[in-house]
Amino acid sequence: MRASARSWARAFQCSLRAALRSTVGPRRLTAPKPKAKTRTKAKAKAGPKTRPLPQRTPIAAGQGHWLPGLALGAGTARRYRVYRPTGAALQHGLPLLVMLHGCGQDAQALADSTRMNALARRQGFVVLYPEQDRLANPQGCWNWFDTSSGRAQAEAASILAAIDQACLLHGADRQRVAVAGLSAGASMAVLLATRYPDRFCAVAMHSGVPAGTAHSTLTALGAMRGRRPTAALAATAPGVAALPPLLVLQGLADTVVAPANAQAAVRVWADAGAAHALLRRFVQRGQRYPVAITDYRTGRRLCATLVEVAGLGHAWSGGAARQPFSDARGPDASRMIWAFVRQAMAA
Repeated sequence: MRASARSWARAFQCSLRAALRSTVGPRRLTAPKPKAKTRTKAKAKAGPKTRPLPQRTPIAAGQGHWLPGLALGAGTARRYRVYRPTGAALQHGLPLLVMLHGCGQDAQALADSTRMNALARRQGFVVLYPEQDRLANPQGCWNWFDTSSGRAQAEAASILAAIDQACLLHGADRQRVAVAGLSAGASMAVLLATRYPDRFCAVAMHSGVPAGTAHSTLTALGAMRGRRPTAALAATAPGVAALPPLLVLQGLADTVVAPANAQAAVRVWADAGAAHALLRRFVQRGQRYPVAITDYRTGRRLCATLVEVAGLGHAWSGGAARQPFSDARGPDASRMIWAFVRQAMAA
């Protein structure tokens, strides 16, 4: 787990350095390096070394449909993958869960780690996995932090276009859409929910940074380390859509995203909804990591829930074993997220 956390941190830092170079300006020109000598015939025949393609877990026949897609927005295109359970083609009005990957991941990697498709098959909902373009971010990170330039908002709008297309093509109910994410995907998920609160019935943030904590590449690393304040969210005004219920999952052993971000996220969410914290409760099942759970309510309405997992690093809690950024020893985050979403849809 420590190796996974370090590799994730290195990937994000490389992305930030690349972005900083593009914002600071062109680098100083240097003299070209002399060309290397011609390779020997033996080396030329061998050719360049190539890395084997990573193994992908296919969707077995009869288990559902794993389909690619491309959504066109205002001057942008967003690739995605969508999982639709078998028989869903004959159904309409299915719930839709949007899953946003973290740095160094794609749709397939997040699906393999979280096993959300298997849960969707059993429970009967559609799962949408938007993918970040490597031209937009070399490490595959969502640019959740770049609000000053408007890039974060543009990416959020393109994800919304993918949601609209998934609802249109795959029979999902526009009134029952929830969004969840891991790390950079978690930060993008809460940005989506704050910008379009009327479009989501619930939002889940797993190991992310709350909206309003960073606004540029220069402030993103400080925000991840818990060294920046989180801006307050506007209180819900009469006639304006309230923020959807928020579920925050955070590992207390996370060295990539400071646990203070989870506490800040629920605090500003609760303040915006005039919610109060209830008594903290502790749960442990079998040999899995123990968790502390705190609910924030306004009367009988659930505003936010904070789940703090002792011993969990920067990884999907309860994810598939031997997958990057996944820890099978944690409580099952996928089941917790779907239970939270289903409760919000029924409210």
